[in-house]
Amino acid sequence: MSRAPIPYTKPALSLPDQVALLQTRGLVVADVARAAEVLGHMNYYRFSGYCLSFEVARHQFTAGTTFEQVEALYEFDRVLRDLVSEAIEIFELDFRTAAGTHFAHQHGAFGHTDPANFYSAGWHSDWLDKLRDEANRSSELFITHYRSKYQGFPDLPIWMACEIMSFGAASKMYSGMLRADQIDIGKRYGQHSVVLRSWLHHLVYVRNVCAHHARLWGRTFPIVPVLPRNVAAWWPPHLPWADRLFVTLLIANSLLSAVAATRPFASTWRARVGSHLDAMPPVPNALAHLGLTVGWKGHALWR
Repeated sequence: MSRAPIPYTKPALSLPDQVALLQTRGLVVADVARAAEVLGHMNYYRFSGYCLSFEVARHQFTAGTTFEQVEALYEFDRVLRDLVSEAIEIFELDFRTAAGTHFAHQHGAFGHTDPANFYSAGWHSDWLDKLRDEANRSSELFITHYRSKYQGFPDLPIWMACEIMSFGAASKMYSGMLRADQIDIGKRYGQHSVVLRSWLHHLVYVRNVCAHHARLWGRTFPIVPVLPRNVAAWWPPHLPWADRLFVTLLIANSLLSAVAATRPFASTWRARVGSHLDAMPPVPNALAHLGLTVGWKGHALWR
């Protein structure tokens, strides 16, 4: 039986007191003043998330753990987050273009406003309302020009709408498309529509984690991607974790490598990710925190 919630009564701590609390838990702090400055910039609870990797028990650091080691892990994760964000951005732009182009050719410039062009109408009205809100809020020059010249605003041709559509809205649009449309778009990325729908959902979640500057290190993703059944390298023992970052990296690499326009980026991106992961801070069980397998650089899906 779970305990009933209790009132929160902990007082706010000053920055020096926050440092002192970490010291009572065994963290070695050589420069207290600088540590206080770092916490004043980073927020104690962001910093404490990285402390977890150095604890032998809750609030008990491994002997000899330093403030600088935890800070180095935070910096490593910050750069990793930028690399992941960059890959998702490149794929998102490609996907929005591909989806908008395909839909326009199949259903016309305003086909996305007709629920009959989707397999289910239950979600369509809310999705379209949000897309219209985006158009109304937009100050892009091509939106301003369209609004002043043509009738029907805030409805836009789908190839324009895709430019102001969020990644989440694009993912939802794909999930609601007719199966034939999903299949055709999936071919661009060499994936079954069921797999691509799942990957989009997963990447939208990861993109939001990155956009809010949240921690990737050690995170177990609640939106677990579906893995292709016809490729053994996607399954254990090759990939023991489907809910960790390494699978996200493999998904990004797979999607970007499938398209001629993004393939050169994928190649240089893999190299940069590899170099960064080679410089991983000395953290206990470091590979497991990211879901990396031993010899991960040689993994068939990464090469």
